[in-house]
Amino acid sequence: MASAWWPCLILALLSGLAASGFPRSPFQLLGKRSLPEGVADGVEVYSTKINSKVTSRFAHNVVTTRAVNRADTAKEVSFDVELPKTAFITNFTLTIDGVTYPGNVKEKEVAKKQYEKAVSQGKTAGLVKASGRKLEKFTVSVNVAAGSKVTFELTYEELLKRHKGKYEMYLKVQPKQLVKHFEIDVDIFEPQGISMLDAEASFITNDLLGSALTKSFSGKKGHVSFKPSLDQQRSCPTCTDSLLNGDFTITYDVNRESPGNVQIVNGYFVHFFAPQGLPVVPKNVAFVIDISGSMAGRKLEQTKEALLRILEDMKEEDYLNFILFSGDVSTWKEHLVQATPENLQEARTFVKSMEDKGMTNINDGLLRGISMLNKAREEHRVPERSTAIVIMLTDGDANVGESRPEKIQENVRNAIGGKFPLYNLGFGNNLNYNFLENMALENHGFARRIYEDSDADLQLQGFYEEVANPLLTGVEMDYPENAILGLTQNTYQHFYDGSEIVVAGHLVGEDVNSFKADVKGHGATNDLTFTEEVDMKEMEKALQERDYIFGNYIERLWAYLTIEQLLEKRKNAHGEEKENLTAQALDLSLKYHFVTPLTSMVVTKPEDNEDERAIADKPGEGGDRDGERRCPLLQHQ
Repeated sequence: MASAWWPCLILALLSGLAASGFPRSPFQLLGKRSLPEGVADGVEVYSTKINSKVTSRFAHNVVTTRAVNRADTAKEVSFDVELPKTAFITNFTLTIDGVTYPGNVKEKEVAKKQYEKAVSQGKTAGLVKASGRKLEKFTVSVNVAAGSKVTFELTYEELLKRHKGKYEMYLKVQPKQLVKHFEIDVDIFEPQGISMLDAEASFITNDLLGSALTKSFSGKKGHVSFKPSLDQQRSCPTCTDSLLNGDFTITYDVNRESPGNVQIVNGYFVHFFAPQGLPVVPKNVAFVIDISGSMAGRKLEQTKEALLRILEDMKEEDYLNFILFSGDVSTWKEHLVQATPENLQEARTFVKSMEDKGMTNINDGLLRGISMLNKAREEHRVPERSTAIVIMLTDGDANVGESRPEKIQENVRNAIGGKFPLYNLGFGNNLNYNFLENMALENHGFARRIYEDSDADLQLQGFYEEVANPLLTGVEMDYPENAILGLTQNTYQHFYDGSEIVVAGHLVGEDVNSFKADVKGHGATNDLTFTEEVDMKEMEKALQERDYIFGNYIERLWAYLTIEQLLEKRKNAHGEEKENLTAQALDLSLKYHFVTPLTSMVVTKPEDNEDERAIADKPGEGGDRDGERRCPLLQHQ
């Protein structure tokens, strides 16, 4: 399962463009300004367009901004876009006075020496860094001669993941000035048919509804358009500052007449699997909670609030226990107990009484919780057709008992033995998130950072809702033998209600007339098999109606998913295995022009009659302890 944060497409046009001398902080832009309309320090941004085409969950996004320097001297103009942490940049071009300077994706090491040379000469380097919870910020700047025009175009792609029953596109819009032609245009094509589509924005007034914002869907196609006029962008009738400042959200889902859907295009297939209406598999949950001294105050109070809400959602057939760790380990009960009304009431009293103390013994806390789940199964204390889950929350690093991350990881891996998933929640920034993520991935779970904010309790509860309703365990996706190359992950410990499993691969041979996919899994009451069969000739006919969407989307979806999974495996690999995974991911990144943690995009552009290179990097795996992931984006040579 991907370790990602949030299953959505996120796009933020943070500042469209900004000219040197123009205030960059959004807090500096809230008051009225006496600037000429749509012009900042002599630079007019006359067009900004965000164009998204989503085909079968795979999103192809192009952000284009055009500007002209109306000053009588050269100006430095910057282009800032925030994009999803899960997205891969695929292209960036600069066009100046009709001449286009394209980007080329290179192995990161090729660009590294150029960057180090620039830094050693005291030149500036830009950043692609984490921005808030879900975004990475892309920034590039160029000098524009008096009277000249410049166009910035950024393209990126990602696979939208289903989250709580829908796909979500979250756009943070903040152009910082009036733009003559501002437009968001989203086309969605889903062969299964679209069942719902909605769009809303935090800054939209009644005047904008129905006129600037339109949304529609029919059958397989959906469309959202946001095209405010100059007057509609004003924060007040006589203002020259923009009211476009906030969140723009699109949500949709597809029809699910059958449990799965297989699509085949140009020799590549994708299989979407999300059965509906199955009974929930009972779950046995070990909540392993950090109550060390650093959790004191707000963090512990928010944790308690979240746990109390989670207890409200526990079903009577579930089993649970609380394992608290500080310098030592304590438990609510000696073993797992059923979530009866009486036990839940007692659990609430226990949660309310939790107090912070001492150090942080992650190793012993986790091993106690894992042991409890193993014993419950061995001693038949829990239903035969139930599943186990470990949820661990900590706000720091281990500092007592076994404190070596690699040894804790080994102990946990051996104790779980591949039998159930581990989900790690890192509260705040003062922790080794890479360690938490690697340990969770190694045990078929994922890690999530909980941000120290007023909604931390809702973040915790939101995570729990993702894993609260397992519908299948031991899911295996089977395809024709010897007919597929490069199959992505096809076994999953759990399928959770509201999510979706996606598998892709490359078909071998031209003479395939039909394609069959079998999915097997353990349900709440019996073992289940789901079969999808595809007639290749019928599929070819269906292809003709989607010509207006980019045609190789399944091949690119396969490459995206394969790279994502190779990079995850690489986190826990060593030696030759890590080298092989790195080589595979690098080859695909270069072939499909993806900016990944292994590649950089180099753009050569004119500057004072000399070449200058802009380097766009994907931030590395994990992050600094302040939560930001930093790398070079722009260098002046």
